[in-house]
Amino acid sequence: MSRTPLLLAAAIACACGASSLPAAAVTAAPAPSTHTATAATAPHIGITLAYIDHAVKPGDNFFQYANGAWLKTAKIPADRSSTGAFYDIFKRTEQHTASLIQNAGANNPPAGSNARKIADYYAAYMDTAAIDKAGLEPLQPELDAIGAIRTRTGLARVLGSRLRADVDPINDTNFHTQHLFGLFVTKGLEEASLQIPYLLQGGLGMPSRDYYLSQDAHMAKARSAYKTYVAALLKQAGIKDAAREAETVFALERKIAVAQESLVDSEDIHKATTLWTPAEFAAKAPGLDWKAYFTAAGLAHVKQIDVWQPAAISGEAKLVASQPLDAWKDLLVFHTLNAAAPLLPAAYERLNFDFYGKELSGTPAQRPRWKRAIGATNSDLGDAVGQLYAEKYFPAAAKAAAEKMVANLIAAYRTSIQNLTWMSPATKQKAEEKLDTLKVGVGYPDQWRDYSSLTIRPDDALGNHERALKFEYARAKAKIGTPINDNEWWMTPQTVNAVNLPLQNALNFPAAILQPPFFDPQADAAANYGAIGAIIGHEISHSFDNTGADFDAHGRLHNWWTPADLAHFEAATAELAKQYSTYQALPGLYVNGKQTLGEDIADVSGLTAAYRAYHLSLGGRPAPVIDGLGGNQRFFIAFGQAWRGKIRDAALRQRLATDVHAPGEFRAETVRNLDAWYQAFAVTPAAKLYLPPSQRVKIW
Repeated sequence: MSRTPLLLAAAIACACGASSLPAAAVTAAPAPSTHTATAATAPHIGITLAYIDHAVKPGDNFFQYANGAWLKTAKIPADRSSTGAFYDIFKRTEQHTASLIQNAGANNPPAGSNARKIADYYAAYMDTAAIDKAGLEPLQPELDAIGAIRTRTGLARVLGSRLRADVDPINDTNFHTQHLFGLFVTKGLEEASLQIPYLLQGGLGMPSRDYYLSQDAHMAKARSAYKTYVAALLKQAGIKDAAREAETVFALERKIAVAQESLVDSEDIHKATTLWTPAEFAAKAPGLDWKAYFTAAGLAHVKQIDVWQPAAISGEAKLVASQPLDAWKDLLVFHTLNAAAPLLPAAYERLNFDFYGKELSGTPAQRPRWKRAIGATNSDLGDAVGQLYAEKYFPAAAKAAAEKMVANLIAAYRTSIQNLTWMSPATKQKAEEKLDTLKVGVGYPDQWRDYSSLTIRPDDALGNHERALKFEYARAKAKIGTPINDNEWWMTPQTVNAVNLPLQNALNFPAAILQPPFFDPQADAAANYGAIGAIIGHEISHSFDNTGADFDAHGRLHNWWTPADLAHFEAATAELAKQYSTYQALPGLYVNGKQTLGEDIADVSGLTAAYRAYHLSLGGRPAPVIDGLGGNQRFFIAFGQAWRGKIRDAALRQRLATDVHAPGEFRAETVRNLDAWYQAFAVTPAAKLYLPPSQRVKIW
């Protein structure tokens, strides 16, 4: 099940853009130096000088310059597909949440309390003896329901009963594959008041349709490994003709992949305004008994459903009628086993990791059980853990300092809008209205999720997860037809990420991302603004990227641009897409600039705002020189080091096929669009990253 583009378009990134400050206000810092000359009154530098590779010219490869020394010695942990700055924060956060989760039951909390649920969930996940003893018994009701299918209507009922809310799979595994479609509930794109359901394409066991359709040799290898995995998992479950059924499953999934829309098409918000009543599905997407499907899914009462990818929904519905009933039953059996594999006996879990971890991500070793248990608890009881995390690890002073930075970033963005020479006054007014109504959540939500109706048992690991999914689905369904809560959070405080929510005109900055190396209240302002400031600027910028710019101040899909302004904006963003499409991530494999465009716009625009906000924070005072580096140099190095990272080739290939973000090394090169970067590092036309001023993309 694909994640909804409403969230995909808003996922994290950092920023980069060209300053429109008067030239006199931007003072070029001295050339980088290896000497230490820190003023006694200066704050600590906030960047890691030892990571810099002085053998690399900043203008030739800024990512390598900022991180090259680290790259030479850094090793990806055996149980990870990547490492870097984000992983550093994740490790620290994991240690903190592990302490909270593992000690949740220390004082024998009462039954039904959040602490009791946390303790019991973790204990059940860790109880491998009980999991091994249970075998496939926890899945038997689902497997029996599949076995009992005799008609297309019966198939529709089973498919509808398995519909779930569109949530991230836990522990980076494929818990979502059992659903032919996905549900997402939020405000209608053109509806100002009430929330509606969105139906999304799904049904694949591999990360995206490209894995089934691409002629790339690596994708072909993944397909072969996948068929081997499907057969092995079915055989492990005692299915006699596992090899034949695996071929059937793959053949049907490939047909589903053909029916699905591409990621680029799915990101086009204007193609996602198709509203059907439940009764209209029979005529517009024939093949599936939609009445039986929606009744089983608990959606028969809804008035309208937004069909995000209508061609895909119609194509998949047609397959329900055209493909043999036994093929669908084989598919459902595999998806049931596959989704549950990480919480089944060890043999199933190993098979699942060997394919999704080793083969698709290139990760040689599985994370220790306790780490997987922490991740699962964080996922299924996120707010319960998050409340404890926020209380212990995000003090009021950190929240206040982060909120001050947000205020400076918004002020900088306002200045940018006001100073745009190409935008008309009418469009500027609408843009400023979006800033006026922007709701920014820092650290944690004002209201916490109520888990009182969720049953968690200390001896039922798979059941706990299944009940958590059903709990989330019921919570999503309950929103249908109700006013949206613009202050609702979509991330937990312990999430190392950030998000922009176009329909709410809101931002979430979880507590976990507001820590070193991205944010340290005691560090130099240049480092903070170059790292977390660029992230904040990026998320604000999503309100004005190629998707966010289509939403007005009230979160409605509404064109608030004059034709001339829109034409200029589209021309500038097209140039940015071309720029990113020149980046080669692996031999012969390039970034898809159209696929990553929204994030690239936010990178350029957000860094521009962060740069301006940094100078606003100085209050007219000159930036201090610290360890031989001027303020602008430290700002840009902090940005480059925020994207410090290494990734395995297999994982990188997967991200290029499924992610709307460019790889980190290319995001670091966003600096080449900022005039101030050229001044800070004396970058000349001879440099490899040099862009003539006319080719530097300046959007906001």
